[in-house]
Amino acid sequence: MAAQTEKAKGKLSAYFRGVKSEIKKVVWPNKKELFNFTGVVIGISALISIIVYLLDLGIHGILKFII
Repeated sequence: MAAQTEKAKGKLSAYFRGVKSEIKKVVWPNKKELFNFTGVVIGISALISIIVYLLDLGIHGILKFII
């Protein structure tokens, strides 16, 4: 039983060592890139919201006409 606990702890610590080494490899964006990426995400989200709204409006109008 104790051997299984030690084995599980070893696997867990190996996992977190792997996570730490992968985090070190990440190239984080600078401030300018971060603001650009954020603007793109907000812009695309707004565009998709408008498209969904217009589709909803159209479907609602069609269903209202049918009923």
